[in-house]
Amino acid sequence: MPNISYAGLLDGGWHDLAFEPFRDGIEAHWLAKGGSGDPSVALLRYGPGAGVPRHRHAGLETIVVLEGTQSDENGDYAAGCVVINAVGTEHSVWTQEGCVVLIQWDLPVVILEEGQ
Repeated sequence: MPNISYAGLLDGGWHDLAFEPFRDGIEAHWLAKGGSGDPSVALLRYGPGAGVPRHRHAGLETIVVLEGTQSDENGDYAAGCVVINAVGTEHSVWTQEGCVVLIQWDLPVVILEEGQ
């Protein structure tokens, strides 16, 4: 895959990108959709009150919060925060007012408590 550049993401350049459904209340714009063990990179747009149930990280996950606040059991992460979730860690994720994050993950997460 060639190098790809996205200008202005930190300044709201993602506003004009097309998003598609990802999970209930969450939309994705894929920057690099992995397959066969390749990492994925996406922008995730969480609606107010949206979240991801408790899950385990099968691979390294790195998040940059671009807008709003994303939360988990360890705290609240406002725009500008970088969150690194190591292999084997578990948590759930939510947002009160909605947020947009840039996320890279080596492998898909394993959902532990669907519907929570």
